Amino acid sequence: MSTPLPGFESLGAPAAEPTSVGSGEGHGEQAGVEQADSRATSAARREIAPGAVHVPGWLSLAQQQALVVACRNWARGPVPIRHTKLPNGGVMSVQTVCLGWHWQPYAYTRTADDVNGVPVAELPSWLVELGRKAVAAAYQGRDPATASAHPSPTQTRDTYTPDTYTPDTYTPIAYTPDTALINFYDDQAKMGMHQDKDERSNAPVVSLSIGDRCVFRFGNTETRTKPYTDVELASGDLFVFGGPSRFAYHGVPKVRPGTGSPATGLAAGRLNITLRMTGLRG
Repeated sequence: MSTPLPGFESLGAPAAEPTSVGSGEGHGEQAGVEQADSRATSAARREIAPGAVHVPGWLSLAQQQALVVACRNWARGPVPIRHTKLPNGGVMSVQTVCLGWHWQPYAYTRTADDVNGVPVAELPSWLVELGRKAVAAAYQGRDPATASAHPSPTQTRDTYTPDTYTPDTYTPIAYTPDTALINFYDDQAKMGMHQDKDERSNAPVVSLSIGDRCVFRFGNTETRTKPYTDVELASGDLFVFGGPSRFAYHGVPKVRPGTGSPATGLAAGRLNITLRMTGLRG
């Protein structure tokens, strides 16, 4: 089992997290998390499966630095980062801290009842805006239904099946994440194949990577086994999955130690920030 926060908590003092999505040039650790890096062109964008898009190098170095500072602050509390305990008694090797809604297997709550019982930190507006820009970059500003079928917002995970796609009016600007799950992987951490299906919304999941490279295994909606595609995610990469791939099984079988740059502010390990719409109220 990994130890708490190797290469993460020990690096740097608490600092103010970003307050906007404006330009972060020249502001060091307090750099704002700005709009998508223009270097992430459509030529670099790759559709792994219908509705599942990899955009390498989407985050600039300044954006990555700002996110590392913010994640380090969130990891200290009010609900501290922890190894999530599973109902079967197992403990996840990744360490997780949540914003907006607290996730524990297999539900969302406003308070971290499995940790210390206090409300989780709010999801800041600048991170919501970053999520919108990520979806727009992945789908190039179009409704995913124009390229591939996308389930209707009236359908929930309880009624949705891969054979019941219906066109809808979903657009990237309507993407309003209300929770973030921030996972820290040391060189021993892994994530088994799973579906993100505890939400009552089928809006896309946005995934941002910082630090060491990893093997991201992206599968199908029916089984944890093949067919799947292994994608190498590097620091700054964006991965978005929605539409027909929203409920695809996925996981991280391996992190590649020593492949990240200390310039991000992360000495070792991998940070993964996932943004989601829960579809919950209250």
